[in-house]
Amino acid sequence: MRRSIRATLAAIALTTVSMATSASEPPGDVPLPVHNCQRQCLEGYVNSYLEAMRDKKVDPALFAKNARFTENGVELPLGNEGLWYDTVAIGNYKFYIPDPETQQVTFLGTVMEQAPTTAEGPANPPAPVGIALRLRIDDQGKISEVEQIVARPDRPLRPSPTPTVSSNPFPATGEAVEKMGSPDPVFLQPIPPDQRESRADLIAVANAYFDAIQRNTGKGYYPFTDDCLRHENGIVTAGPKGSGARAGCKEQLQTSLLGIVTSIRDRRFVAVDRERGIVFSFAFFDHRSINWTWQLGELFKIENNKIRRVEAIFIRGPYGICSGWSTQQQCRSEKIQDVR
Repeated sequence: MRRSIRATLAAIALTTVSMATSASEPPGDVPLPVHNCQRQCLEGYVNSYLEAMRDKKVDPALFAKNARFTENGVELPLGNEGLWYDTVAIGNYKFYIPDPETQQVTFLGTVMEQAPTTAEGPANPPAPVGIALRLRIDDQGKISEVEQIVARPDRPLRPSPTPTVSSNPFPATGEAVEKMGSPDPVFLQPIPPDQRESRADLIAVANAYFDAIQRNTGKGYYPFTDDCLRHENGIVTAGPKGSGARAGCKEQLQTSLLGIVTSIRDRRFVAVDRERGIVFSFAFFDHRSINWTWQLGELFKIENNKIRRVEAIFIRGPYGICSGWSTQQQCRSEKIQDVR
């Protein structure tokens, strides 16, 4: 019998796996909620949400009466704030990660935002922004929770007669994600039914990635395939020879990125697609020495207990920021939260 990846990780003294919402996982799959929405149905909710945001219409037939909405960790009124204020079109890049077991669905993609340069000045042309999104569907079939991270391009505060040159060597996130075109085909390949891992085991492998980066010494446990490829904000940042990356996923951690991250906390695993072996998480990467925190939505393609693909959209947030969905204790914790 194949040994559980959780037992393997425990044997090499990784961070203890602790489920935030229950003391132990029930046997088998999580029982389906009353409103049984499957893959295509959940993906449809994402499309409906993006259309509602574009049209600036909070339809009571789509949204629960007391639906909560956060953007970049801040709770806002739903319907006229944040990305709802200036979205004008839906982008082309669409990556859906449905979780029928919990009636949640996550998404990486783009929308077109048209923001004014000043309150009275001329509007900039529409520009793509990257978005990491989570929706929860309640038992009445309505969206009850909306959580999104929005990665906007740098914009000047005032109109300028000459183009502004950014000091950032990388392209804007939305622009780079749009150029990807569509998700890597590897993500879309189903895992053979007899090789599919449990929800808890998939989360444990994804969490091992965070453990590998946090306070890295170059001698940790790095569960990557040889062809592992990682995209961050639309850019290849680790991969095999020929991918455009300087180093592979494992090699990079063994030779660089040593001791850079102070803490990876508020690790909220919010969607698991067991059919395709994909886990989606929200987390925060703290860099205490430079008073810097990355707020990110990140997903992992897992095959045979190893990570084959990684994709993330992230932004820089105030140091120590929380998600708006966790308790203070959970926000500061490095333990797993299996959000159901």
